[in-house]
Amino acid sequence: MKFAKLLISAILAAALVSTSGCSLLRPGPLTGVLERDMVWRGKIALRGDVVIAKGVTVTVAPGTEIIFLAPGPGEDQLTDHPHFPGSELIVRGRILARGTPAAPIVFRGADPAAAPGSWGGINLQECPEAVFAFCRFTQADSAVHSQESTVYVEQSLFENNLVALRFHTSEILIEHNLIRNNGTAIRFHFGAPVICNNEIRDNDKGFFITSFPRDYHIESNNIVASRRYSVVLGEEVPGDVGMARNYWGHTEAALIEQSLFDGRRTGYLGRVLFAPWARSPIVDAGTSWIR
Repeated sequence: MKFAKLLISAILAAALVSTSGCSLLRPGPLTGVLERDMVWRGKIALRGDVVIAKGVTVTVAPGTEIIFLAPGPGEDQLTDHPHFPGSELIVRGRILARGTPAAPIVFRGADPAAAPGSWGGINLQECPEAVFAFCRFTQADSAVHSQESTVYVEQSLFENNLVALRFHTSEILIEHNLIRNNGTAIRFHFGAPVICNNEIRDNDKGFFITSFPRDYHIESNNIVASRRYSVVLGEEVPGDVGMARNYWGHTEAALIEQSLFDGRRTGYLGRVLFAPWARSPIVDAGTSWIR
């Protein structure tokens, strides 16, 4: 009897997810609305549209894997913009995901071999604070999608997503990340991003700026080897966009211009103003722990 009790206790302990000052038993994947502060450790499975409620903080410990399962019946009701098909984490409170180089935090689909778009994204909605450091994001529709939020993303890897970072009307700092092999690396409209010292390579599109950018600062990035365009301006970008002091993989202006879809191709668009540009790669761009 004593052995049986110990065995049951061990099984239950393996399923515990820490919360503020106590432990909450989660026998299966997290679903629905989360209304208490939580600390996530180990492997955390999410299924459907999971919401961190306003006023709630989720802290993600180093080494944690966040796995997005396929939604069950009735669990993916939010699929129209600004949401996405598939399971997603909707953050109306706070999320603090600080990994380490030795123990990064991973956000991925359930099947490691699944294609990009196998889960929706981390959808920040009027989020007062979201921090992602030393994280890996893969297989999402839009890995981090921010609306009217305050966001800090550093030292993280984004790869094999349809869109790595997507946002509007947000105060967002994106620095020292490696963003590679995505459909689009960074897509945004309005403001206000600071995007510096990132390695943005081997994406279909490096930047897709869809409408009326403002209060932005984009400098000291390596934006190289884009399969289609380094920068695409959407039809609601009639003004010029300043992107000086980045490295484009070329030293000749004509070659840089060939990688841009802007007013040089279509008269009603503004132009990407890339001069002066870096003549060699930005040495400290990208992450310090992945090359």
